[in-house]
Amino acid sequence: MAEKSIILYYSSNYAIWTSKLLHKRGMYHKLIPVPRHLSSDCGYCVEVRTEDVPIIEGLLKEYGVEYERIEMM
Repeated sequence: MAEKSIILYYSSNYAIWTSKLLHKRGMYHKLIPVPRHLSSDCGYCVEVRTEDVPIIEGLLKEYGVEYERIEMM
């Protein structure tokens, strides 16, 4: 099983936007509530494969999607 990472956002709108971008590209992701042990101003985060993080970071930058940080789980 691949390692997972969680992308945390300042706004749930960015989490939803990321989910739509990744869905269009057929990339694995899950829009999930922020785990209680992680701090975030937003109620939702996106779970992705850690191996996909460099590609996803590029997409987020390209589309101007702001995020707080990425945590490896």
